[in-house]
Amino acid sequence: MDDAYELRVGVPSVADFRRLRTDAGLSDKTPEAVALALPRTWYGVVLHHAGEPVGMGRVVGDGGTALQIVDICVLPAHQGRGLGKRIMAALTAELERRAPASACVSLIADGPARFLYEQFGFADTAGHNSIGMDRQMGAGA
Repeated sequence: MDDAYELRVGVPSVADFRRLRTDAGLSDKTPEAVALALPRTWYGVVLHHAGEPVGMGRVVGDGGTALQIVDICVLPAHQGRGLGKRIMAALTAELERRAPASACVSLIADGPARFLYEQFGFADTAGHNSIGMDRQMGAGA
């Protein structure tokens, strides 16, 4: 691990959240949506370099039966240093510490990120009598 990076528990500001997502290649979210979402985070971490947010990850959900890992991202200039793994390690450690044994923890893996998530015990749901699905609001039914 690079000691130039500090992982802090919490969530970024609305502006930093949006910047991290878009600069890392994830979709943007409206400021109104982000302002609603961030305070409802079950557990979150923000990765800092030289005092600036360069990565993040969150766990959201009801805290009992259903939790989802979301918003995992690291700015491109900081990728390739094991920082995504550091974020996932912090999130999964908190899940193991606080989540009930019967909780279902899910995530959506984009592209090669699936190989990172597999290192933390995540597997495709297809074939286990279930399949992951999503619906983007405003995109039609």
